[in-house]
Amino acid sequence: MKKILATLAFLAPATAMAHSGHEVSGFLAGLSHPVGGLDHLLAMVAVGLWAARMGGKAQWTVPAAFVVTMLLGGVLAVSGVAVPFVEGGIVLSVIAMGVLLAFAVKFHPAVCAALVAGFALFHGAAHGTEMPLEASGLAYGVGFALATAALHSVGIVLAKASIQIKAELATRIAGGAIAVTGLAMVAA
Repeated sequence: MKKILATLAFLAPATAMAHSGHEVSGFLAGLSHPVGGLDHLLAMVAVGLWAARMGGKAQWTVPAAFVVTMLLGGVLAVSGVAVPFVEGGIVLSVIAMGVLLAFAVKFHPAVCAALVAGFALFHGAAHGTEMPLEASGLAYGVGFALATAALHSVGIVLAKASIQIKAELATRIAGGAIAVTGLAMVAA
């Protein structure tokens, strides 16, 4: 009985914050933002898939370029600098990453890093613009950077698993599905 009560006491604060309007941490808001939107989720997993499919330095430099530039985009937005075409840039990133995966496109790692950095600027600007007013900017930024890195890691793990089981075609099919989903977002 003591274990059950202790568990309930431990979970009570989490259930109290399960409803909107009780945001107490910029970190939690930042952590949830990238996984809360299909556009962010698909683009970030796709970056990890693409980077892992290229292998070598690309599997670390490409996601790192995304995270760093995304943080820069967030800082720009919070500072009041308007980044034009944010929503269009995000949807374009979903479509483009899907196409790059579907056709197994490979470039030099520096080109890949620059390409995803361009997309990341839009994602970061969106994160910064949508940061709750009461949130700590630093904590929020750490949250969305960690969530983004985790989504990249999911893509890396999935791509490596597909390579290990000789199912590389799965990442190409996933890329096609991501691109089609991006096109559907444009139509919606």
